[in-house]
Amino acid sequence: MKSIMALMLLATLAACGGGGSVLPASATSPTTPTRVPTVQEQQCTQAGWRSETLVVGGLARGVLWKAPVGTWTRGALVVMHGGGGQHANFCVANVSLIAAQVRFTDLALAQGFAVFLLDSSDRVTDTEGRLCGKVWDDEVRQRDNLDLPFIGQVLRQLIPAARPAGSQADVYLTGLSSGGYMAVRAATHFGDLITAFAPVASGDPYGWLRDCTPRAGDRTNVFGVGVDAETRRNISEPGACASSAWPNEKPWDGLALAPKPPFRLFHHAQDGIHDRSCVEKVRQQLVLRGWPEAAPFTLDGGPRSADVHYWQDDYNAPLLAWLAEQKRR
Repeated sequence: MKSIMALMLLATLAACGGGGSVLPASATSPTTPTRVPTVQEQQCTQAGWRSETLVVGGLARGVLWKAPVGTWTRGALVVMHGGGGQHANFCVANVSLIAAQVRFTDLALAQGFAVFLLDSSDRVTDTEGRLCGKVWDDEVRQRDNLDLPFIGQVLRQLIPAARPAGSQADVYLTGLSSGGYMAVRAATHFGDLITAFAPVASGDPYGWLRDCTPRAGDRTNVFGVGVDAETRRNISEPGACASSAWPNEKPWDGLALAPKPPFRLFHHAQDGIHDRSCVEKVRQQLVLRGWPEAAPFTLDGGPRSADVHYWQDDYNAPLLAWLAEQKRR
C-alpha cells in the first residue's frame, strides 16, 4: 500500500526491546530468532512498560504492556499500530505526529485498562511473494497468516498470565490503519475471546489486497499499494471502495459465533490516505454478517488530507468510554 498507513512515515521509529516477562521461560526465551531493542522501545521500558518476546511461527514477536496498580478495573486493551510503525509509537512520542496515540494509552491506563501493544513483523508478502514491509498480515491469502497465531498467543496466554486476581476479564481490540484492518481480522477470528473492537481509519480485510511492487516514493519500510478487491482502485482514491456488489469478498471467519462482539468505527471523513468509502464498506460487511454496531464516530471538516489519517486526540475519550460500556454477556 503506497500511502496507507502513512502514519509513521518515520522509519526512524522502527523497533523491539527488553524488559521483564510474565510468561514461563519456555514461552518467552527466544533461541532463534531474537529481537534487537531500538531506542524508542528502550525509552518505553524506562517509562515503566514491560516487554515480552514471543516466538511464534519462527518469528520473534514483540509486546509492550503496562497496567494500573492493583486490579484491572476495565480489563485489557490490545492495540495494533499503523503500517510502517511499531508498538512503541503508543508509549513514547519523540515526534508530535504520534503524541495523540501516547495520550490515548496514558488515558486508558488512568481509567483502569491494562494496555498491550503488539508489534507487526516485516515479513508479510503479497500473493506474488513480494515483501510488503512493516505491516500487519491483514489480507486473506492462501498461505498461513503470520499474525493470527501471534495475537492468539497474546489473548490466550500472555494476558491471562499477567492479569491479577479479581481483575475485570474483558479484552478489547483497537488498531490504526493497517492495525485497524488487523483488528477486524482478529476480532472476527477470535470473537469468543474478546468483548468489543474499535478499528480506527481502516477497512475490510476480507475485501482488499496488497500489490507490493515497489514504487517511486515508497517509504523505506512499506512497499506498494492497497486496492479494493471489487473496484481494483487504490484505497486512497475518493470512492475507491464504493460498489453495489461484492463477488470478490473472501470468506469471513467467525460467522457461526453467537453472540458476536460489537464494534464501533472511528475515522475522519476527509482522510486522504484511507477513503471514507472503505470505512463504509467494512461497516456494511460487518453488519451484513451479524456483528452488532454502534454508530461510527466520524470527524469532519477541512480539506481532504493525509494529516487526518493519523490518530486524533478527539478519538481518545469517546473510544475508551464506548469500550468501557461493553461487557461480556
